[in-house]
Amino acid sequence: MSDTSWTDRIVGERMTVDQEFAARIRESQFSNQQWSLIMTATEFEIEHPEDPDRAQIVANTDNLDGIIPELENVQTGMGAMAGQSGGGASGSSSSSGGVFDSIMGALGMGGNGGSVEKERLEAAERLTQEYATELQSHLESKGRWESVRQTVADGN
Repeated sequence: MSDTSWTDRIVGERMTVDQEFAARIRESQFSNQQWSLIMTATEFEIEHPEDPDRAQIVANTDNLDGIIPELENVQTGMGAMAGQSGGGASGSSSSSGGVFDSIMGALGMGGNGGSVEKERLEAAERLTQEYATELQSHLESKGRWESVRQTVADGN
């Protein structure tokens, strides 16, 4: 929690990376609303801040498993608002797979509710780490990484 101030100091850079990363989100299985929820549950930390050669921004995703079930609710709510506008691939695959999986689960043949959540969690973890890598790269390119790293190494 003590690392909060370093993230406060890079709000502008985060906004820039958010804009640049938007294309990556569109390519992912997550909607913008789902990504916002994922990012709310993700904390960014700097590992090994005292060592300039090993220091790196990492995504702490410990809280993600608590919000993964909510991602479907966010998607369902979006589908209701969008109506029959033809939705993306993730909307069409989740609706057909959902019915099939429900039937399989009802028949005791396993369904994949747990595996779908596990896959979503893994995808969210990968994507948040990609974001962390992009953020660090952006800070480096703007000449801000060293001062941010040093701030954390010095205990803020």
